[in-house]
Amino acid sequence: MSELTWRKSSFTDPQTCVEVAATPGGVLIRNSNAPEAGTIAFTRDEFSAWLQGCKAGEFDDLTA
Repeated sequence: MSELTWRKSSFTDPQTCVEVAATPGGVLIRNSNAPEAGTIAFTRDEFSAWLQGCKAGEFDDLTA
């Protein structure tokens, strides 16, 4: 997976860093502080639905 381009939000800091990478089949997500722990794979439709939920505030209760 070294050929992937990993991106992170400008809202992250060194302690809370989640990265995403586009693949031909969808999107991968990982913790940049522990990349050896693996990735979670989503189709583009799944990732889109999740982002829409985030933008709509559906997960705001999960933050501090």
